Amino acid sequence: MSATDTRFEQLCDWLAQYKFDTEFSIAPASADASFRRYFRVSAGGATWIAMDAPPPQEDCRPFVKVAALMRDAGLNVPRVMAQDIERGFLLLSDLGTTTYLNGFTGDNTDALFSDAIDALIRWQCASRPGVLPPYDAALLQREIDLFPEWYVGRHLNGAFNPAQQQTFAAVSTLLIEAALAQPRVYVHRDYMPRNLMLSTPNPGVLDFQDAVYGPMTYDVASLFRDAFVSWPEERELDWVIRYWERANAAGLPVQADFAAFWRDVEWMGLQRHIKVLGIFARINYRDGKSHYLGDTPRFIGYARKVSIRYRELAPLAKLLDELENRAPGVGYSF
Repeated sequence: MSATDTRFEQLCDWLAQYKFDTEFSIAPASADASFRRYFRVSAGGATWIAMDAPPPQEDCRPFVKVAALMRDAGLNVPRVMAQDIERGFLLLSDLGTTTYLNGFTGDNTDALFSDAIDALIRWQCASRPGVLPPYDAALLQREIDLFPEWYVGRHLNGAFNPAQQQTFAAVSTLLIEAALAQPRVYVHRDYMPRNLMLSTPNPGVLDFQDAVYGPMTYDVASLFRDAFVSWPEERELDWVIRYWERANAAGLPVQADFAAFWRDVEWMGLQRHIKVLGIFARINYRDGKSHYLGDTPRFIGYARKVSIRYRELAPLAKLLDELENRAPGVGYSF
């Protein structure tokens, strides 16, 4: 924090009003891709998390609402201990310091993902229409449009030619139509190992404030085709089969044919990967957070693998090759 960090000073003044048992101390806990910041507050041997979500860029109300929904569904999420919605301050219970991403070992990965699958199914089983914003065609399109605006326009310093624009528009339409054809459930929207904590009960779930009501495979794709870690496809398939079997047993409307369900996961994941390429570029060029760009080859790799596999999406693979000035068919390593 700088000497002129007015928000931090205001946060400390607000925390001073809370009835801690002893004098508190505060230190940075984490930051994310938004304008939010998180601090770990310590007092009397206990810890809490303070969220700084500066208005008008951020709004705490969705976090408070979704936290209550998830807790009612049986998920382990931070409890809101104190709040000042108008100023954008929350004091939360602390779910620990070890994320799934940092806690994976060769021996615990299956068990951790098993817990994450069970938690996701509990969340989806609690779904009701009209409670969360819809993940509709307009939102899906706005997300996809981040790719030409930020990844192509700013990161590659280029622009689609007319043929490329036509290709991208056609693929975007296919992906949006496929997403909207899926059964709808509650969607965390960033259900990935960096947002899951090793805790009791496991997992602790974070970063859910952008939750929506939409395609049921979105969180499945987020979990197993992650921004920051990749797995062999046979392991992805095994974990998705486990989800599919348990979701079916829980009464969720998964497709009876696993091959069709897997296709939905892959196509939904492709929409997400195109979006995130745009987001990571925007975070760098608009917000000055450059470290996310290092993972863009992973997303290009995901996108090329899926677009090559399905005939309808093959034009996207050619487009990606053109944008990256690569020979067709040369894969990315990650």
